[in-house]
Amino acid sequence: MYGDPSTIRRILTELGDTWAVVGLSNNERRAAYGVAEVLQRYGKRIVPVHPKAETVHGEPGYSSLDAIPFPVDVVDVFVNSELAGPVADEAVAAGARAVWFQLGVVDEGAWNRVRDAGLDMVMDRCPAIELNSLR
Repeated sequence: MYGDPSTIRRILTELGDTWAVVGLSNNERRAAYGVAEVLQRYGKRIVPVHPKAETVHGEPGYSSLDAIPFPVDVVDVFVNSELAGPVADEAVAAGARAVWFQLGVVDEGAWNRVRDAGLDMVMDRCPAIELNSLR
């Protein structure tokens, strides 16, 4: 398991409420769209990160993590595993407090780098599912 229950709970309840969602666009058929909506329902501020920099769920988008002009607490990654490692490295460089790789996104090297940098990390899990289980 990539993320023990105490780490998952800490990220969801204690680490902060600003979540950069990498891969989030206005495509309602994509999982990122629905998960971002759930995050908002639970009081999280979502920050769409996508090359198109679209406004999603009322929040302005940014083309990359380094384009966000304010701190983010958690970087939620919805890109394929081959692209996820560099995003994790950008999250560390941007000063995020945690990185979350979505279901099906696995990069053990990134897992090790993020944790070695002192950040919490969850991999191959969904925060919407985890939030619903906290109820």
